[in-house]
Amino acid sequence: MKPFRSVLIAFGLLAATLASANDATEAPGTILSEEAIGGAPDGATAYRILYGSRSEDGADLAVSGLVIVPAGDIPVGGRPVVAWAHPTTGVVPACAPSRSPLRYMMIPGLRDMLKRGFVVTATDYPGTGPGDVQPFLDGPAEARAVLDSVRAAARIEGSGAGHRFALWGHSQGGQAVLFAGALKAGYAPELELAGVAAAAPATDLAALFRDDMGTKGGNNLTALALWSWARTEAAPFEPIVRAEAVPAIEAVAARCIDVLLPSPSKRAADKVLANGFLTVPDVAVVEPWRSIIARNSPGLLPAHVPLFLAQGGADVIVRPSVTQAYMKRQCGAGGRVKLLVHPQTGHGWIGSKSAETVVSWIEDRFAALPTPDDCIFPMR
Repeated sequence: MKPFRSVLIAFGLLAATLASANDATEAPGTILSEEAIGGAPDGATAYRILYGSRSEDGADLAVSGLVIVPAGDIPVGGRPVVAWAHPTTGVVPACAPSRSPLRYMMIPGLRDMLKRGFVVTATDYPGTGPGDVQPFLDGPAEARAVLDSVRAAARIEGSGAGHRFALWGHSQGGQAVLFAGALKAGYAPELELAGVAAAAPATDLAALFRDDMGTKGGNNLTALALWSWARTEAAPFEPIVRAEAVPAIEAVAARCIDVLLPSPSKRAADKVLANGFLTVPDVAVVEPWRSIIARNSPGLLPAHVPLFLAQGGADVIVRPSVTQAYMKRQCGAGGRVKLLVHPQTGHGWIGSKSAETVVSWIEDRFAALPTPDDCIFPMR
């Protein structure tokens, strides 16, 4: 899953700050630290934050990210919030998007959202930033971090962030916002969800791994997943990986996926993986990976939550048929879905290509306008 290319720099928080943050027993969304940073567009104010979230078993987590506040007066009732969820950048702390010098460019539609008066949050997900490893493609973990970023925005003095929010994500981030939309009622009932927008979301993970295996992107995706799950799911990958490929998996996991100039070690690792590195034909049918993949494939949103899906017709990572199948299931459950297809667009660019339309759709949801529904008249 390839996001916008950028040069990511190492994530450097003081050890004392991280220790105190990870020992915190605060409510999810509590601000553990914040730092005003420059460079935000159109006079906006940006903060790099560390905030509280929760693990599956209820343990406290420290998660990093951004909150970007538009210029201008705070409207009565507060500003609406858009929670952005990013595509894959990597699984180690150095790959946190909030530390990238191009952090603002990595949020499609940011300038447009700020002009419309939206507060924008952008989580790094658990483990990318503080921590040791990201629980990769862990839908519930991503979802809690996304929802808690909305809570955190309201705790920044002067942000004016209200309880009404929308979700917007691409690829892995599409998976994150679909899970967040499904979990919101139980995890963050005080928040008011206006709608969910997802560009080429990772929905059917079994199909994703199966369709992409053997491609460079698919090999990297599988390597990242196996390396992460060995550490977060107690699922060692050695039983299904050729011994000579283990160093290549380690090399892939150690690098951020969107660095501009891949290192010689990363290029060498890609060559090893290209030769076939699994001892099983389909990881999605072998336990414990089958169960991990199944429980992290998002289910359907509540029928009353509007959904916008964007898809590139030339996407070979998340194939159009997979997104269309998810739409069909959501429609069949009574949902309202808007589908936008860019026929010539591939996976990496569908977020930016669809951003203008997505932001307008989100504004209409905040305004409680009638929701367009392609379940009745599907777009081609």
